[in-house]
Amino acid sequence: MRKLSNPELNRPDINRYKKINKIPVIIVLDNIRSHNNIGSVFRTADAFLINSIYLCGITPVPPHRDIHKTALGAELSVEWKYFTNTLDAINNLKQNNYKILLVEQIEPKTYLNNFVYDSNQKYAFVFGNEVGGISNNILDIADSAIEIPQFGTKHSLNISITVSIVIWDYFIKNSQIYPQL
Repeated sequence: MRKLSNPELNRPDINRYKKINKIPVIIVLDNIRSHNNIGSVFRTADAFLINSIYLCGITPVPPHRDIHKTALGAELSVEWKYFTNTLDAINNLKQNNYKILLVEQIEPKTYLNNFVYDSNQKYAFVFGNEVGGISNNILDIADSAIEIPQFGTKHSLNISITVSIVIWDYFIKNSQIYPQL
């Protein structure tokens, strides 16, 4: 085995990346506190060609050195918008025909491994605050909720890990529409 060099990876530069068609997914971050988590979400969004990230409420926004520290420049390649409250972001998405999926431990929900995506549907995945989860005023206006099954003593995963798992699940289940795989 041999590690590939960066040129061998054939990654696009930012200008080329911005011209690539993105997948019809928006990540909504509802009052996330950690700059490092935000940077990690930008890296995941860049890796999987996510359309945009909506940063809501107290969620930090670029430019910020702590976001850049974990994003490694992905905050420059991925489109993002800021909303003072998550409800405005959700209403905007609903008006643009996005299906709103909460990633939360609530009832009713579908476990992520059992969730079936409609390849003709645009999705917005909503991820909540590291301590309190998704804001209560969002629960009743969402279309559905998904949960990552967990079996250990802790009741949740880090937000950046959760985003990566959910986006990978979406991407792999829809791989037929992405010829680069």
